[in-house]
Amino acid sequence: MRIIAPSVLSLDYSRLSESVQEVNDSKATWIHYDVMDGHFVPNLTFGPDILKGFSKMSNLFLDVHLMIEDPVKYAPIFIEAGADGITFHSECFDSVSQMIEFIDVLHAHNVSVGITSKPETDIETYKDVLGLVDLVLVMSVEPGFGGQSFQESALDKIRTFDSLRKEHGYNYLIQVDGGINGETAKDAINAGVDVLVAGSYIFKDDISEKIEQLWNI
Repeated sequence: MRIIAPSVLSLDYSRLSESVQEVNDSKATWIHYDVMDGHFVPNLTFGPDILKGFSKMSNLFLDVHLMIEDPVKYAPIFIEAGADGITFHSECFDSVSQMIEFIDVLHAHNVSVGITSKPETDIETYKDVLGLVDLVLVMSVEPGFGGQSFQESALDKIRTFDSLRKEHGYNYLIQVDGGINGETAKDAINAGVDVLVAGSYIFKDDISEKIEQLWNI
């Protein structure tokens, strides 16, 4: 499976409609939407009202990554605004049982559920919920800002998640986000990635062409 998920964090908002239409007409099937609260990560981005706008402009799967301190409070608001998938950070929870409860709540809302962590977080802290989620996001940069360089250590993490799903028969997709371009995408796919999130690489150039390049890797 190959899913291309352009990250609208890097979209040129002076030509919003045109850019979204180019994505709609491409081989992308998801739109990646980063939510940052200025606390969990040192940046502020989009709220639910802007997500509503994207849901009106596109029928693509809206993949919402919550980089916020209180995903339990805000996830339902983004689901109501049109999110098809919610990815949350393991660091926001004190226990596995809290994560399981939240995953159940999200599934009850009929959305896809993803889990992620910052690059230095030990996956042992959330390994026990991998069988319950639909997606595992590997951050190949420190979350908070677009345009960062790919961290090679992410490839080992991707391989670990790929091995775990094969060993246990898990069904989650593996997604990578951060510093994705033609070369790093190839390395990530070879390591086991299914979903490529790319922002600057796609939106700072010819959108359709860059998505096509990622598709053909």
